[in-house]
Amino acid sequence: MAEIFFRTLPFFAIIGLGYWAGRSRFFTEDATAYLTRFVFYFPLSAMIFGFAANLSFAEVFDPTLILGYLAGTLAVYLLVTAVAVIRGLDVPTAAVEAQCAAIGNVGFLGLPMMAILFGPASAAPMMVVLSVDLVVFSSLIVILINAGRGQGLGLATLKLVGLGLLKNPMILSIVAGLAWSASALPIPEPANDFLTILGGAATPGALFAIGASLASKSAERVQVAGWLSFAKLVLHPACVALAVLWLIPAAPFSAAVAIAAASLPVAGNVYMLAQHYGVAPHRASAAIFISTVVSIVTVPAVIAWVS
Repeated sequence: MAEIFFRTLPFFAIIGLGYWAGRSRFFTEDATAYLTRFVFYFPLSAMIFGFAANLSFAEVFDPTLILGYLAGTLAVYLLVTAVAVIRGLDVPTAAVEAQCAAIGNVGFLGLPMMAILFGPASAAPMMVVLSVDLVVFSSLIVILINAGRGQGLGLATLKLVGLGLLKNPMILSIVAGLAWSASALPIPEPANDFLTILGGAATPGALFAIGASLASKSAERVQVAGWLSFAKLVLHPACVALAVLWLIPAAPFSAAVAIAAASLPVAGNVYMLAQHYGVAPHRASAAIFISTVVSIVTVPAVIAWVS
């Protein structure tokens, strides 16, 4: 575990540097927002396209891994939802809490970290994890919030979900990369250099943006945030491990990467959705902060176990 800890430490050190920049106001909230937007639409998209363009559709469409990861994530999603219902929360708030427990920071933190720790072969299972998160659970929270507000599963809700998927640059990058791979055409050298240079900014930019955004996160509702962080950092990887190792066994390497991905802290886009809909943004904010800090220890522990 010590070796894995020291290998992951640079990632968290860059997050810490970003946190200092945001906390000291060297990086303002506006600057952080623009940096996040830049990384999300450009370097991260270039990196994902580069990964996907070197994969076949068969490598990404792994039904066993898809079903296993989906089953494990759905288990923790339903568990946290049940706890929220027992506590008397309404449907939109329960949906936000369940989202905190199920959606990790796969794009900004997971992709670059797993590529270094597990090698380029981790790209295919990470694409599976990212696709399930974006297509299934990012759609589910929109549906549940609208249903909880009495809007139901009407045309407007379905249109909102569909547009959200079509406009997501990570989904577009995966699809475009797989389409290029299917064409069997080599990427021209200037284009490959362009992707390499631009994609190279994804890792430091994304990690720095995570840290800078944490500086503006509140630490309110600590007890609830602590429970959600425990669900994300411990229960989520445990449920995924049970699913991909025993319930729906996947290939050992793919299973290991999926479990490691499930151990990642709460994703920042959960807060963005909570803030956009005005549903429990403070507890989502606190869950992101606490889970990210604690993950300095828990993520290396999980990766060391699966390794």
